[in-house]
Amino acid sequence: MLRRLSALLFLVLFSAVLLFATADGAWLAKVPASDHQKTNPYESQPDAIAAGRNIFEEHCAKCHGQNAEGVKKRPSLRSERVQRQATEGDLHWLLVNGSMKKGMPPWAKLPDPQIWQLITYLKSLHE
Repeated sequence: MLRRLSALLFLVLFSAVLLFATADGAWLAKVPASDHQKTNPYESQPDAIAAGRNIFEEHCAKCHGQNAEGVKKRPSLRSERVQRQATEGDLHWLLVNGSMKKGMPPWAKLPDPQIWQLITYLKSLHE
C-alpha cells in the first residue's frame, strides 16, 4: 500500500512539474518570427538602462520585485528564460501583447522607445 501511494505521489508531482515547465515558457512559441528577430535600438546604452530602470520601478516592480527576482507567483526576470533564451524581440512582443492567462498585462500603452528602454534594463540584469 505504501509503495503504491509513493508511486502515485511521484507521478502526480512529476506531472505537475512537467505541466508547469511547459506552460511557463509557452509564450515564447507564440512569438512570430518577425518579432523574434527585432533588434533593440538602445541595446547596452547606459542612458537607456537608467531610463528602463525607472520604467521598471514604476510599472513592473510591484509584481516582479524591486530587484526583478519575482514575487510570489510572478516570475523572476533574472531567469535563464528571460536573460538568455528570449531575444529582445521576444520580450518586446510579450510586453506589447501581454499574457493575461499568466497575469501579465499588455503594456502597449507605453511608447515603443520606453518598451525598448525597459528591455535594455532587463537584459542588463544578467551581468
